[in-house]
Amino acid sequence: MTSKQKKNLHEASIEHLNLSASDPDKLAEQLCQLFNWQVRWSGASMDDGYTVHVGGSNSYIAIYKNNNLVENRQRGHSTIHNLNHIGVVVDDLKKLRQRSEELDLSPFNDRDYEPCKSFYCHLIDGLELEVIAYS
Repeated sequence: MTSKQKKNLHEASIEHLNLSASDPDKLAEQLCQLFNWQVRWSGASMDDGYTVHVGGSNSYIAIYKNNNLVENRQRGHSTIHNLNHIGVVVDDLKKLRQRSEELDLSPFNDRDYEPCKSFYCHLIDGLELEVIAYS
């Protein structure tokens, strides 16, 4: 492939992530409060379920629930298809850390390594979130 051909290719990006939660509205509320995101859509979905789309203008998280959800008792970094955490890039890490404290999300594991800084927190259902700011 020539360099001209490479310049015409677009980098792939994630448009949305779909996950199940015990309370889609509560998780959406936490994400909106933390990141100033918006609920883009909510309503009935497959298998008599309910879904909330929350995010910004270019990407979102689809949060799903139905009456047959069961808790995954084998969570962890050694479980196949486990969602270990979601990483969200922000401009002002200090401001987001303060906001996460105000929301009682108990930020932890502050990291400082090239080329970024980050911290982690847990949302409902133990969903782990990494908040990242690049230098």
